[in-house]
Amino acid sequence: MRDFLPADKARRERVLSVIRERYRAHGFDEIETPVVEEYDRLHAGIGGDNEKLSFNIVRRGLDPEAIRAGAEDPAALSDLGLRYDLTVPLARFYATNRGQLPGVFRSIQIGPVWRAERPQKGRYRQFVQCDIDIIGDDSARAEAELIVASLDTIDALGLAGGVVRVNDRRVLDWMLDSFGFTADERPAVLITIDKLDKVGTDGIIAELRERGATASAVDAFSAFLRRPQTLEYNSYGERQIRKALPEGAPDEIVDHLVALGDAVAAARPADPDAPAEIDPIPLRFDPFLVRGMGYYTGTIMELAHPSVSYSLGGGGRYDGMIGRFLGQPVPAVGFSIGFERIVDLLESADEGSASTVVLVHDPDVPVAELVAHKAALIAAGARVRLERRTKNLKALLERAAADGYTGFASLRSGDAVGSLEVKPLS
Repeated sequence: MRDFLPADKARRERVLSVIRERYRAHGFDEIETPVVEEYDRLHAGIGGDNEKLSFNIVRRGLDPEAIRAGAEDPAALSDLGLRYDLTVPLARFYATNRGQLPGVFRSIQIGPVWRAERPQKGRYRQFVQCDIDIIGDDSARAEAELIVASLDTIDALGLAGGVVRVNDRRVLDWMLDSFGFTADERPAVLITIDKLDKVGTDGIIAELRERGATASAVDAFSAFLRRPQTLEYNSYGERQIRKALPEGAPDEIVDHLVALGDAVAAARPADPDAPAEIDPIPLRFDPFLVRGMGYYTGTIMELAHPSVSYSLGGGGRYDGMIGRFLGQPVPAVGFSIGFERIVDLLESADEGSASTVVLVHDPDVPVAELVAHKAALIAAGARVRLERRTKNLKALLERAAADGYTGFASLRSGDAVGSLEVKPLS
């Protein structure tokens, strides 16, 4: 959990303003949910490993003896917890407020979440999530809207060139079943497959054998991974999807993925300067994309960018979650931009077009003159900070520049209002 100095906070708010503006342009409406949810809801088995990282809130009014008695059972001590993501709160929000929402609801949620992580670069115990979700639409249009809005947003932030990796949890289940893995084995097998980029084929097969997975299934999976193939990393379509899967992939799922690509292509005009061999659709089918959240039921997505090796966001379809709160099935799909990672990439980004001025004044300038000059600069569109002149003016201006100010003006007693010259700090 971190403090943010003024320049850091200003940069974060600029990024958030772009994200909000682009999401709203795509027809999403912002909501707000409490940072606290009921313990049972946060630990309902739909949050994956994040449930183990949740911060729980001890019940009020417990006496010391009760605390000691329940020391080994967090559920006996807690009735509330801090949210570890924004999807579980959204499901509860929709179930509670459905009657006041449109049939297809497009939401924006931006706010802090908490996880008991081991702090390291890119992983914090408190961090901001930026989610967009579509509830009530089970077609590929919903996934396409999320992808197009997210790509448009990172383009607006100066990170053009993003690509979304796409898979479907139903494809993964079908594929593992076709190899011969049992239903009970699938969760552990998926955890192993998720490491493919890091440990390679040999590492995956070795770990599956160490886990004691069905030997014939491991053999079949190994043969599939080692089959001769022509990789087509820069294309997305039915041919590429079927080539990446074993024979006999379900038509319904493949058709859904193809429709998604067609919709994204229609919304993202081709770059006339792009090489002919580059597919204009900024999607890549990845049959081994897993994503760890237990609530995904269909399409899953991750946002990649050539400037970094890690993802900048992701999401997927979670059609089963809201029904657990509402008592009837409701289709839902969401996408979350990795705000903290994006802010780190944009440290040298444009600091904003508005003029920011340090008004350096002599100690004897009357207060009335000070506020009159400051008001005139503000009226001209500047952001203004007053600073009394010091002997070490250079240090004062360097600190102002570090705080994000771009110019300064010097004020002496008797100067006419509106006559000050603003000079650049650099």
